[in-house]
Amino acid sequence: MKFGVVFFPTVGPEDKPAHQYFDECLRLVDLAEELGYDHVKMVEHYFFAYGGYSPDPVTFLAAAAGRTKRLRLGTSATIPAFVHPVKLAGKLAMLDNISHGRVDAAFGRAFLPDEFKAFGIPMDESRDRFVEGVEAVKLLWTTEDAEWKGTFHEFGPVTLLPRPVQRPHPPVFVTSARSVDSVVAAARAGHHLQTVPNAMTVDELRERVTVFRREWAAAGHDRPGQIHLTFPCVVAEDEGEAIARGRLDEERNTVAISQAVRAWQDTTSTAYPGYEKLADIGKRDLFDQKLADDKLLIGTPDQVAAQLRSIADLYGDDLTLSLGIHSGHLPVEQAETTLRLLADRVIPHLRREP
Repeated sequence: MKFGVVFFPTVGPEDKPAHQYFDECLRLVDLAEELGYDHVKMVEHYFFAYGGYSPDPVTFLAAAAGRTKRLRLGTSATIPAFVHPVKLAGKLAMLDNISHGRVDAAFGRAFLPDEFKAFGIPMDESRDRFVEGVEAVKLLWTTEDAEWKGTFHEFGPVTLLPRPVQRPHPPVFVTSARSVDSVVAAARAGHHLQTVPNAMTVDELRERVTVFRREWAAAGHDRPGQIHLTFPCVVAEDEGEAIARGRLDEERNTVAISQAVRAWQDTTSTAYPGYEKLADIGKRDLFDQKLADDKLLIGTPDQVAAQLRSIADLYGDDLTLSLGIHSGHLPVEQAETTLRLLADRVIPHLRREP
């Protein structure tokens, strides 16, 4: 397994100023680089405490690139539906150059009605805009005198500058929360998979991981497919302290997402079947069940190591885990403790005896 950090703020001005949150995150980036973690990522969301401090992950990742030499820099994820592909391809190519070829480019469809409304984009178009946007970005990265005549955008012939450092282009990830069809399409296209165990049952996640590996192998790609899973994570020397911190963070995160998905009370979309149920997400207290199902990595170093072995047994040991260690509600010093305990007492001891 590989391990990295994903930053998903769920705080607003009444909780913590944005500049303080970013200062804390960059402090954790420095520590992740020092301790040998694999990557850092940042989300894209708007308006709400649920991710709203990060409307442009590339800006944060550029700051992270300037103070690191080794960490991979991942979007988690950028939304093609909300930006012209020429702009998105150029921003990511520029970041790939600033970082000397360390970008992992994850793309997502988005799912919050208020975000689509603000950009004037019909939700029913989200899948088609996503597919077209990703393909147009890849064309710009790899083709001189690129021309595109799609349903939503038209350009060319143009030659993007700068060209990405990584050839033929930075690794492309697809973020999928629910759809098996999206997993199949990603694998066949040679796009890596990024998903969130919190969004589905254990059996559903195991099915998606199995489907992705099967379809990737069947497509005959010349490189291994990557699977990135995102987990909230709190580690402490004392079990009670870890549980109390993890429960508080999960409760605050639930409040944040509940406010962000409220528009699903009176929204329907053919592109998002069943998403109306998200409006009730705040009415369910699932902390203990999520912890039992290893959807939350919370506990002492020994307990979290046991959870990680269980995850490896369920989904394979060739995964990359992105750890949500700092949503902004817990002191940054506690996030530092989590990173240090994992690096010193968990990750080195995960390999089984032969």
